[in-house]
Amino acid sequence: MSNALIVKRLAKTIIFQFNRPEIRSPLSVFVLDELHEILDEVSEISTIETIIFTGREDVFASGADLREIAAVTGVTAVEFALRGQNLMKKIAGAKQTTIAVINGFCFGGALDLALACDKRIASPNAVFSHPGANLGIVTGWGGTQRLPRLVGEAKALEIFLTAKRVDAVEALQIGLIDKISENPLAELLANYSVNYSSISL
Repeated sequence: MSNALIVKRLAKTIIFQFNRPEIRSPLSVFVLDELHEILDEVSEISTIETIIFTGREDVFASGADLREIAAVTGVTAVEFALRGQNLMKKIAGAKQTTIAVINGFCFGGALDLALACDKRIASPNAVFSHPGANLGIVTGWGGTQRLPRLVGEAKALEIFLTAKRVDAVEALQIGLIDKISENPLAELLANYSVNYSSISL
């Protein structure tokens, strides 16, 4: 397990915490592979009912590592895209309830991940964006399909084509998130009376 991703268990809940806020917690190939592996293991644990994704400090996560994107070639592009697509499908199809607890910046592929979850709860300082238009790229991880289903085609096109930043209030208004909470993770865990400890699978 790398320090880029912390995995904890609380009773019937698994918490994935992206842990590199100083570089906006990119969803690197290594992080994606870790998520794939652990989600496969979690799917076999019948007592797990909820999967939570969250970040640290003022960052939920960002998208693919830009250095890795720069290294993609015509030969490797499909494999690179499928790694993210398959992860989002795995999250969307999970038998557990999946919740994105968005504590800050949620950009690019991280927004795709949040969109793949069943629910999205954000702190007041959360900010959402698909910055690909400014980078000359478009997400290949399913966001182009999931975002219009939530916010409508016109608003989704605006977000994709302008790379605009959407704050928590607007995100709630357009249906991108389900709720704003001052401390969304604490609110979700309020019903638990035990401390969560490192997961052992």
